[in-house]
Amino acid sequence: MSSIETVLTRFAIQVECTNARRGETRGGRRRGLAILERVSYLPNSDEDRREMLEQLGLRGVDELFTVIPDSLRDPRIDLPPPLGEQDLVAEVERIASRNRPLSSFDSFLGAGVYRRFIPAIVQASISRPEFYTAYTPYQAEASQGTLQTIFEFQSMVCEFTGMEVANASLYDGATAAAEAMVMTVQATGRDRFAVADTVHPETLRVLRTFAEGRRIEIDLIPSDDGRVTVDSVRTVLSDRHAGVLVQHPSFLGTIDDLAPIAAAAHAAGALAVCSTDLIACAVLAPPGQLGFDIAVGDGQPLGIPASFGGPHVGCLAARIAQVRRMPGRLVGLTTDSEGRRAYTLTLQTREQHIRREHATSNICTNHALMALAATAYMAHMGAGGMRAVAETSAKRAHHLAARLAEIDGLELAHPHAPFLWEFVLRCEDAKRFVAQMRRAGVIAGFDLGRVDSSRRNDVLVCCTEMTSPEAIGRYVTAARESAGAHRTVAEPAVVRVPS
Repeated sequence: MSSIETVLTRFAIQVECTNARRGETRGGRRRGLAILERVSYLPNSDEDRREMLEQLGLRGVDELFTVIPDSLRDPRIDLPPPLGEQDLVAEVERIASRNRPLSSFDSFLGAGVYRRFIPAIVQASISRPEFYTAYTPYQAEASQGTLQTIFEFQSMVCEFTGMEVANASLYDGATAAAEAMVMTVQATGRDRFAVADTVHPETLRVLRTFAEGRRIEIDLIPSDDGRVTVDSVRTVLSDRHAGVLVQHPSFLGTIDDLAPIAAAAHAAGALAVCSTDLIACAVLAPPGQLGFDIAVGDGQPLGIPASFGGPHVGCLAARIAQVRRMPGRLVGLTTDSEGRRAYTLTLQTREQHIRREHATSNICTNHALMALAATAYMAHMGAGGMRAVAETSAKRAHHLAARLAEIDGLELAHPHAPFLWEFVLRCEDAKRFVAQMRRAGVIAGFDLGRVDSSRRNDVLVCCTEMTSPEAIGRYVTAARESAGAHRTVAEPAVVRVPS
């Protein structure tokens, strides 16, 4: 059989054979052409399909899809008639004009996705075609530029978290936390995992999804006045817990005393995991310094826009003792045969590279382009610049919190809990308050009732370095009109920000 016939046979594409020696049988030629004549695209014949259905005990292919409701199997989609390119572009532009970008409001949204200033060098870096369009080849060492940016990303994540080793990145902060949970289970051989109830609710949902398939039980650590204490951690922990996860700052913006929590985890034979914000690490003690074994986080604030929730980049760093349990890829620095500096994929603990039973995770890649954005941001800003960003965000948040606490009908939900740039504002009805503020051109924050029915009167308010003093003034004015008259109360506790 000729090479072209071999290819066509392999992919089962129907062709008309014009070879005069069509009836030749030597070397299996006749059999190959018979296959070409018998199938159109899929390699299974009617006889093959009947045999498979019999093995499954089914009468027809339709029975394979009975779990899908009838209304969803072949839904009718009411689409307009097709348009020419010029008309189509005009129509799409008309639809897009209805969008209201976040910058058109005074936005005080946070809750895990933050609007921060992105230096021009970030977009310029990730827009370069060698990064934007390139795919790391399977012989990864051929892409020294890509490997170097990943190595720099890993190094910077280690610097900010105080850890010894970091991987090449993950999808986002939630999946990084789930991978860390799996690491603790593999390290200890235990089957329970304790999570503070102040962890981001979407992270908790991802944790539960991962845990279900691996038969891991998740226990919540209750908070008190928005904070998690070491006593509550000790109450929950048992000799079956593989690890403890806390968030720093928490989803509610509060700051906990974490060193005793890490010590309590170790006393119970568990590993301590901290989900953190790398910008917060510029002003707070990093997880590694506080005694944690694994640090995870979401790198979205590092040069990645708030774009409908993605794409993000996940960070995961750990003590060197856990390096062989880390998911994904890890880039290392070495020298080549001529003594020149060279980057290489040092570890790849995934089933594509090692035996499946030894793989640490099913993640097979990393968010290299988003990691490059974070790398460019951190390299450009430096530790000093990120510290300035954190300090400015914290000062503006505390200024706003103090002014809102003076308004009758509003109060801080956790007035005695220290925070950085996010705090919980309590009102009579969060949904109504947010809607009224939006009509005034202010996105007041995140309605916590959307994720916790017991917090229907709470709004999570965030300030960043992008929050101008004028925007704060407009927020206070609109809040006063929405909530009522003026009153005076004690100012909230303020976290000490290093100079």
